[in-house]
Amino acid sequence: MILQRHVIFTLCTVYGMLIKVMASKGKVRGLSGQYPVVHNVSVTEGSTVNMTCRVENNDNTFLQWSNPERQTLYFGPKKALRDDRVELVSWSSSELTISISDITLHYEGVYTCSLFTMPVRTANAYMTVLGVPEKPVIEGLTKPALEGDSMTLSCTTRGGKPAAEVRWFRNDKEVKGDKEVNASGRTFTVRSSLQLRVDRNDDGVVYTCRVDHPALVQTPQEATKMLEVHYAPHVMIVHSLAVPLEGQYLKLECVSSGNPSPDAVMWTKDGGELPDLERMVVESRVLTFTSLNKTDNGTYRCEANNPLGTSSAEYVLYVHDAPTTPPPSTTPSPPPTPAETAVLLDSHASDPTVTDDRDPVTLGQHGTDHALVGGVVAVVVFVTLCLIIVLGRYLARHKGTYLTNEAKGADDAPDADTAIINAEGNHAHAEEKKEYFI
Repeated sequence: MILQRHVIFTLCTVYGMLIKVMASKGKVRGLSGQYPVVHNVSVTEGSTVNMTCRVENNDNTFLQWSNPERQTLYFGPKKALRDDRVELVSWSSSELTISISDITLHYEGVYTCSLFTMPVRTANAYMTVLGVPEKPVIEGLTKPALEGDSMTLSCTTRGGKPAAEVRWFRNDKEVKGDKEVNASGRTFTVRSSLQLRVDRNDDGVVYTCRVDHPALVQTPQEATKMLEVHYAPHVMIVHSLAVPLEGQYLKLECVSSGNPSPDAVMWTKDGGELPDLERMVVESRVLTFTSLNKTDNGTYRCEANNPLGTSSAEYVLYVHDAPTTPPPSTTPSPPPTPAETAVLLDSHASDPTVTDDRDPVTLGQHGTDHALVGGVVAVVVFVTLCLIIVLGRYLARHKGTYLTNEAKGADDAPDADTAIINAEGNHAHAEEKKEYFI
């Protein structure tokens, strides 16, 4: 390495002396106002970068690349520094391009391209090396957590340059954490904390810590943890009938939730055991009545428990009387046979009053006319009945009593002859006692 530097130094010195001699004779080659052109580069740690230096209208003047430590990398096409990661890409009188592979953070800094004119022209290119942050690590997760516990989740990533951004997600929804950044040499350590008070709704929730960084454009680093929460059970009863009727099939399901999950549930009726195990079948969490009757009325209770507690629910069963009339059949009537279809068609064809072109409006009007006629007939019948009743009462009130002559004088007569004489004597007053029969 020392010998190589000595050779390069010697060459540069000789070349400088030649330039001075030629300048003294007025034969300087190259344009005095010309400068090399370079560009800053940004590269991710571990990758490869090309660095190019260009100059226009160069007259066979050499270009040179030097690293931040002022070590010559290439002088024209000649490699000056023995480093396998530095290679020549292309060289001409107007361009010098080199490549540097397996970049580390130590390669960051100012690289210089020199054009050996008189005087020497230089241009500086700054190489920025991005430190790739490590995969984040989530700490502080208690497994399993108990409902009501408080915990602090922390997510840490190291090695990023510049400092990485750390974001928290609860399932797919972003939540905010507290960020802390610490420098460690050329890189940064970032820690983000999340305060939690867990309940049963957090059971099975996935918390994700995601790291965003310029060096992770397409594949952000992230870590995930699923939160497990233990909590006491909760039960409810779901029934299959809204109105239970005698003879029907009824299913009561005891729906329970809890972590750990309750292994079994217990069914009771009115605080005691189930009375009829032939018609009341218990399978797992389901109580089934094969055929309801009035003796099934009562309060049914299901109970579930796990190591954290016990929960129960009740259902009051009241069996209603079955309907006396059978419900309408839900079985569709069979389609008519071809013979029946033919008879129906013939009957419609033989009846001149049957037509498929009848206007529904006309039919409605005919129905209205029939109703009006029926109403008039009913009124006439009612009036006739009233007249008959009035006439009968009138006749009953004017019906007279008709007596014989003996009967007319019999009130004060001792015998029949005297009665006749009395009746004839009273004939003068007969006009006053006349009654008429209509």
